[in-house]
Order: sequence, then structure tokens, then C-alpha cells
Amino acid sequence: MASTSFTDESKDFYRRARNNQAQLTANLKPTYDFIVCGAGSSGSVIARRLAENAACDVLLIEAGGHDEAEAVLDPSQWPANLGSERDWGFQAEPNPHLNGRALSMSMGKGLGGGSSVNVMVWARGHRGDWDHFAEVSGDPGWGYESVLDIYRRIENWQGAPDPHYRGTSGPVWVQPPCDPSPLAGAMLDAAEELGIPRFDSPNGRMMESAGGAAYSDMLVRDGRRHSLYRAYVQPWTDRPNLTVLTETSVRRILFDGRRAVGVEIDRGGAILSIVASTEIVLSTGAINTPKVLMLSGLGDCSELERHGIPLMQHLPGVGYNLQDHVSFGCTWEHREPMPPRNNGSEATLYWKSRPELDAPDLLFCQVEFPVPSERTAARGVPAHGWTMFAGLAHPTSRGRVRLKTADPSDTPLVDAHMMSTWADKDAARACVKLCRELGSAKAFRPYVKREVIPGAGSKADDNFIRDAAVTYWHQCGTARMGLDEMSVVDATLAVHGVKGLRVADGSILPRVTTGNTQAPCAVIGERAAQMLRRMYGL
Repeated sequence: MASTSFTDESKDFYRRARNNQAQLTANLKPTYDFIVCGAGSSGSVIARRLAENAACDVLLIEAGGHDEAEAVLDPSQWPANLGSERDWGFQAEPNPHLNGRALSMSMGKGLGGGSSVNVMVWARGHRGDWDHFAEVSGDPGWGYESVLDIYRRIENWQGAPDPHYRGTSGPVWVQPPCDPSPLAGAMLDAAEELGIPRFDSPNGRMMESAGGAAYSDMLVRDGRRHSLYRAYVQPWTDRPNLTVLTETSVRRILFDGRRAVGVEIDRGGAILSIVASTEIVLSTGAINTPKVLMLSGLGDCSELERHGIPLMQHLPGVGYNLQDHVSFGCTWEHREPMPPRNNGSEATLYWKSRPELDAPDLLFCQVEFPVPSERTAARGVPAHGWTMFAGLAHPTSRGRVRLKTADPSDTPLVDAHMMSTWADKDAARACVKLCRELGSAKAFRPYVKREVIPGAGSKADDNFIRDAAVTYWHQCGTARMGLDEMSVVDATLAVHGVKGLRVADGSILPRVTTGNTQAPCAVIGERAAQMLRRMYGL
């Protein structure tokens, strides 16, 4: 665990933590109180909160490796993680609604999960999202006011004081961009030209309203990525009751009767079983979580029977309800080179495809370099330019994750099914239209030479939309929370029909949140840990 600071105190901590983890992983115990599967944006939070009780022995299992690569730590290098060993490299099935294209569905693999490879944007979600979650779960604890209190508790906000919305003593370092690019300021000015209000932050009043524009909040500290693993787990890695086991895959959950009692893991080719005396938490993401559930006998009975997997609990919703923000990039060429600053995505905008809506259904993130799809790149990619990475905040299309085989080493089948509804197609047209209006605004004239994608004077028709569509990498919903027969977990995130097993990651979201999903996943982790601590008196 490499230090980004050079003080004697920090060097001593990292030396102590490294030695501690080497000893703990070399001498794995047969039993732990809690096993948390996945060290991503939710799992990292849960492991830390449980381990805060010194009497609680926690095992955190991560399929990927460490987070010390410069591409992880340097905010400007995040695109280098896509397609690397830190990416699960999932590929969606060919989609007839996208001209037969098979989209890359990148997902973080390693300590921090997505929070170690993403764009570092901190977006809380809209009031309407959280109130919807409270309604469908039957638990007001998932509502906006309750979640706002969690955000205040976990944030270490570095911007202008705002005690109603922001906290300053939590583990998560959140800041506005330092010395943002003039391009980001131009985007906010362009929004105002079009009648879209500007806010001081995207995580306050703006997400209680019909939308607006603001500089992004980001998890960058002293010029380095501040992942949720580094915020929560790393400061606790010198403790004897928290074991962080990397390069280890969870194959399936083990049961005694209807109670989850352990996990079967693959560690360097060796298949081992480890017991959890209290509970197991599955936080492996919206693609791997349904895979592990199904391999463990939890899923649609016909799907499991097809693969010869003994049924533990018929849960027809496992793998269904897959959602993601789909994006359509429009690109402009700079008049002269303008290198990206910070994370290269410093301004964001949420707005409506139709004026009668009371909440935004469109999501815009400015990216300070060209981001074409493999199809739209054929229209020409400027050496120096910027992209409006804009998409659907509330897509109505739904996909599915299925097993390819019963072999845990096989990747699952991902049918993203994006752009399969007329509502999404209508919203996409409005989204691209607004993109082009923003890029053509007076505020950009000092910086923009020409529109390259779709191209000045060209028609951004449905064919362009199908060719331009890419994922925002915000997969969720495949083990959703709720009370109906297609839900997988209840309001406490306990899996229906069995004991000792919870799911806590983006897969439990009934619908994708308005904005990037990193911050909501931190809240999911906090709520899961809170409920576990309360149940077991920790």
C-alpha cells in the first residue's frame, strides 16, 4: 500500500499496515464474523463500519488487485483504466436497437472497484430518486431527508460552507474542481444562455429542483484520487480485525439449510471455503452479484434448472431490471489546444427533455477531450477538442444478466437492451438537440472552432443516436430492493427467502439514480452497515 505522503508518520502507518495485511492473509482463519464480498464503493464502506468494532472480525474479499497504479491515483489518467487489468471487461450482447452494436460494459476490478477507475464525480441523486426508493421498499429510511443526513455525516466537504447540505467531518473528501478549465466555465455560461439555472453545487438545491448546471463535485485530494477504499478501508488496514484479501474470486455462497454460512473462493487456482459465523454481504456489482446469486441457487427456477444448478430459493427477479445511463457524445474542435484539468470532467448539467416534467431526465457531463464511439469516430476525431457526454438520466429500457454456463469462471451474458423503448428514443433526440445548442452558444465561441460530431450542418437522426450510444458505466438494478415478487432484497437488503445473506451494491437500486452512481453506492454501504450493527449490537 503505497503512500502518497512522505511524512514519517504516514510512512510508519503504511509499513505497519502492509506488514499487518501480509500476516493476516498468509494466515487466513477458517471462520470470520462477517464476510464482505467486493471492495468497491459499497463493500469498502461496510467492511470499515463493521471493523470499527474491535471485537468484530471482518474478511473483505476482492477479485482484483491493489490500487497503487499511477493510472488509478492520477485523476487525469482515468481513461487508461478502461480495458486494463483493473476492468472486468464485460461486453454486452449485440443490440438490434443500436444497429447491432455490442457495447463495452466496463466495471472496476480491484481495491475501490469503480471508485478506483471512474471519473471521480460525486453526485448524490435527485430527491425524487430517494423518495421513490422509500416508497417501493416501504422504509422511510431510504427517503431523501434520511439520506441527506447520511451524506452530511460521511462528507468532508472542502467547498464553501453549507451546513444544511454539507458535512465537514466525515471520511469522504469531496471538493469542487481546483482552478477549473475555462471550458467548464463556458459550459455553465452556455447553460444560462439557454435559460438553465446555475447553482453553486450539484449536490444541494439543484437536486431538489427541475435541474440546472454547476461545477462538478469530485473525490480528489491533494491532486490524487480519493477512492472510497482509500477513504474508508485503507486507514483501517493496520487493525488486527480487518483482513483484506485481494486476487480472490467468490464462486458461490454456501448454505446450511436455508442459512448462508460461508463462501467458496478461488485464490490463485486453489478452491477454498471460509465460514461466516454471522452474515455474508454480497457487494460485487450489478453484473457479478446476480451471477453469484444464481450460481448459489438463488434465481429464476427455470434459469437455474437449465444449467443444472440446485434451487435454493426461487427469485425470478435476479438478473432482471438491468439499467444504465446511455450516453450520446457530441464533440467540438478547439480553436487552439486546451489540456484537460483535474479529472477532465469539471462541469455537469441536469435538465428535462420535456418542459412538463418536474425532475430532470437528462444527464450531461462535459469531458475536456474527444470521446467518440467506435462508429462516430469515423466522422473524424479532432486532435484537440471536447465532448458533451450527455445521456438519459431515467431510461425506461431494461436489460438482463444471465448465466452463460454453471462454471463460475465463465463471464455472464449481459443483454443491456438499451434504447429499446420509444420513450428513450424521444428523450435521446431531445438530449442530442440540447447538446448541439449548448456547443453552439455564444459562451463557447472563444474556444470552439467547429462541431465535429455529429458535424456542423449534418442531421443528428436516429441512426446517429444508435451509432453514438455508449454506456456511462452506471450498471445497476439486477437484484433490486422491494416488496413485490420480482424484488430480490427487502428494505434491510436481506435476500428474500434465506437467512444470513445481504446484497449491498448498485444492483439493489430499483432504478438508476439521477447522476453518477458512486455516491449512492456509498449510502447503500452506510445503510447496510448501520442495519447490521443495530441488529447485532455492534
